[in-house]
Amino acid sequence: MRAMDLHCHGALGHSFDDADAAGVSAAVAYHRDHGSDTVMLSLVSAPLDRLVRRLTELRSILSDVPGAAGVHLEGPFLAPGRRGAHAAESLIAPTPEAVGTLLAAGDGILRQITLAPELPGARAAVRTFTEAGVVVAVGHTEADYAIAGAAFDHGARLLTHALNGMPGLHHRDPGPVGAALERDDVVLELIADGVHVHPALIRTLFAAAPGRVALVTDAMAATGLGDGAFTLGDLAVEVIDGRPVVRGTDTLAGSTLTLDRAVEVCLRAGVPEEQVRAAVGTVPRRVHGLA
Repeated sequence: MRAMDLHCHGALGHSFDDADAAGVSAAVAYHRDHGSDTVMLSLVSAPLDRLVRRLTELRSILSDVPGAAGVHLEGPFLAPGRRGAHAAESLIAPTPEAVGTLLAAGDGILRQITLAPELPGARAAVRTFTEAGVVVAVGHTEADYAIAGAAFDHGARLLTHALNGMPGLHHRDPGPVGAALERDDVVLELIADGVHVHPALIRTLFAAAPGRVALVTDAMAATGLGDGAFTLGDLAVEVIDGRPVVRGTDTLAGSTLTLDRAVEVCLRAGVPEEQVRAAVGTVPRRVHGLA
């Protein structure tokens, strides 16, 4: 089994948003030593010109980084009210111009993008990214069941860190999670660090979507360094007892998780080992046509 992390922001003090070639290599190598054979490098929301510059830099870096699967843009097309640890001033609507700019800058390395499907122009953006071979994930969204379902029907096939950064699974309003659960071709990311999602809901997601849960780390630069002060994009982050939050708030800022520990958390939660192994192996690889 070759394990794949679809959502990872860095490690050892190196953020994929700005690390040099040596830093990118060190962060990817750290995760490869802790359960991830391949890593999708995630970038947080930033001004469009900065994302273009970073994608251009990474195009010249990634071919020399063993285990780097490509780039995941987590934004900038996110809902302000569900932005989590993304800077509000960096969020924009997915206009055709912005979408085209990112596709051109990410040519050859942009593999995945998270967006909020309720934003103006989002449905067209889903189609454009999908037609360009970029996996579209629904996330950091206020979308209800119908809007999220329409995004999946138009080509989105991933739910970014299910249950986090979105409306919950309410009994009268199933929301994005309910829409994802209904579609056999949609995979649900899960951050199984013991903080983001309760063990009871970890078991529930695996039971409700067999063969469609992908464990991700959402690991930020503090991973592997213990507690202290760090940054995520433009935001100051504090890590306390391994739990990163935006400084002065209780807003989670990614995690300090590694994929091997996510496996342990799921096993302790009572998920069958065969399902857990698939969630780090065949399921995430299938999202990108690798399994």
